[in-house]
Amino acid sequence: MRTRGMQPDVPAPRNPWSEIVPGLWMGGHEYRGRTGRLETAVVRDEFDVVQSLLRLPGHGPDAGVEHRVWPIPDGPLDGTQLAGVIRLARAANEALDAGRRVLVRCYHGYNRSGLVVAHALVQRGGAPDEAVRLIRARRSAWALHNELFVAYLRAGLHTVRLVEELAE
Repeated sequence: MRTRGMQPDVPAPRNPWSEIVPGLWMGGHEYRGRTGRLETAVVRDEFDVVQSLLRLPGHGPDAGVEHRVWPIPDGPLDGTQLAGVIRLARAANEALDAGRRVLVRCYHGYNRSGLVVAHALVQRGGAPDEAVRLIRARRSAWALHNELFVAYLRAGLHTVRLVEELAE
């Protein structure tokens, strides 16, 4: 399994966030700006809903912006964490259906946010591999480089959750 923590050579993204499908954005807390230096991605009021899978102080969003926080590791997830990912994907889709702009973010905006966004796309009828391809094309080739998360998507998060809960 490859994760951010195990791959220090994973480059920071070039943008704080990227639109994957209309209204659904994926991003992080840090990116490499135009000068080539690392910059902090601070959300103000650009989005109606922000879902944070990692919360760092001072990164927003502004008061009045709906903010859902569900910290998960960039590694194996237990049944409760998987249930949260499924709920966040559903909430993102409900917000999209209501015409709201949604940002799903983690540290770089590659793996954890990719898992939620990809599952949201699957919930909308997409195939897991197509969701991964789209995310990599729109965000970065490094998006969803955590092979475990891609395996979760291919197996189906509901199935993985049931297996995890049976093992507990």
